[in-house]
Amino acid sequence: MPRKSVTESLADENAAPGGVAAVDRALSLLAAFRDGDDALSLAELAERTRLYKSTALRLLASLEHAGWITRLDSGRFAIGPAAARLNAVYAQGFSLDRVVMPVLRALVTATGESAAYHVRQGRDRLCLYRVDSPHPVRDHARVGDLLPLGKGAGGRVLVAFDPELADWERRDRVHYARVRADGYEASVGDRHSEIAGISAPVFQPDGTLAAALTLTMPAHRYQERYVKDVLTAARDLGRRLH
Repeated sequence: MPRKSVTESLADENAAPGGVAAVDRALSLLAAFRDGDDALSLAELAERTRLYKSTALRLLASLEHAGWITRLDSGRFAIGPAAARLNAVYAQGFSLDRVVMPVLRALVTATGESAAYHVRQGRDRLCLYRVDSPHPVRDHARVGDLLPLGKGAGGRVLVAFDPELADWERRDRVHYARVRADGYEASVGDRHSEIAGISAPVFQPDGTLAAALTLTMPAHRYQERYVKDVLTAARDLGRRLH
């Protein structure tokens, strides 16, 4: 009878409900490769996936046959050309607006206020995407508007979390340190006396700053409870970026 592993493999530990165990295990071998890995030995792959070497070797043979893995002359294994082909297909079909807009719409539905996605453009911030509040009284920023850095919740978040803007931060070190500690900026009347905003950073998977996700409203409608909605939306959006 085959040996039963005392410790479950990573694939078995995180098995897809209703899925196929062999597929989960094969995918765990691909997922074992990390940034900076040119190639891995069978021992390294078995250690990272917690698979028996014999099991890993059989799965690697199938992955190699399909082009997902390449076996080098040294006996080590590298990611194969099929991964590059699939990445190219994904890149062609990826559209940032299909990722950002659903998150903005959900935030507007949850709060009733306007939501926007700002990116830095030189010494300004660009409103790249926006969904308006259904209320007739709202701020009237538009997609394509250039707004100042260092003013308004979104501008301050971009300054606080962008290391290239350290010279701007020096103007108010205490304030920006607090923004980083809190993980967001909330302000009333900063950019305009009648406008309030709550903004949180959106990070790429590698930890670099992608944008500021900002909720804006008339000052009299500001509610601190919206901070949680903004933080949740920013984290959700960050997970969707690739």
